[in-house]
Amino acid sequence: MLTSFRHMAAAAAACAALTFASLTQTAAAQDAAADAHLQVLCERAAKIVTALQLEDAEQATRVRDLIAQQYLSLGKIHDAGSAQVTELDALHRRFLARLGAELSPQHVDAVKDGMTYGVAPLTFNAYRELLPQLTADQRREVHAQLLEAREYAMDAGSSEAKHAMFGKYKGRINNYLSQAGYDLKQAEQSRAAR
Repeated sequence: MLTSFRHMAAAAAACAALTFASLTQTAAAQDAAADAHLQVLCERAAKIVTALQLEDAEQATRVRDLIAQQYLSLGKIHDAGSAQVTELDALHRRFLARLGAELSPQHVDAVKDGMTYGVAPLTFNAYRELLPQLTADQRREVHAQLLEAREYAMDAGSSEAKHAMFGKYKGRINNYLSQAGYDLKQAEQSRAAR
């Protein structure tokens, strides 16, 4: 019986050592994954900042870090499953205030476009090409809808969610244009024929 007890104690000690080693390896793997994720976010942010062509290297670094931190913070909110409107709204406003302290309004817009893959200006240009007869008021409305979509898309947790937000707003825009008398299917056919 004593032998059996010693055997169980030895087995428990070996198991504890294995569990500690597993936890240490898991923690190291998690740290490595977190470092790799942070590196990806910094690279994504650096691409956006590079397009701004800022002359001040320290300012460029601060802006890159602001964007990377925004991506990280958004990820934490979405990962926690607590993507509450108030949390996202507060994070969004703080981020834009900090960017505004560093950058001109044109550069802030460029950062927003960079964070949303340039969908707003590309889509706006596509509508202008598709419907060159849009009035100035109609162009402003389409542009305003796309800028609103961009604000929400900035806070989306994935590329798919960002594109889905723009898809939702494109549906609204299409409805608005249809109500204004535009036949979008006919416009598509006319553009294809050109």
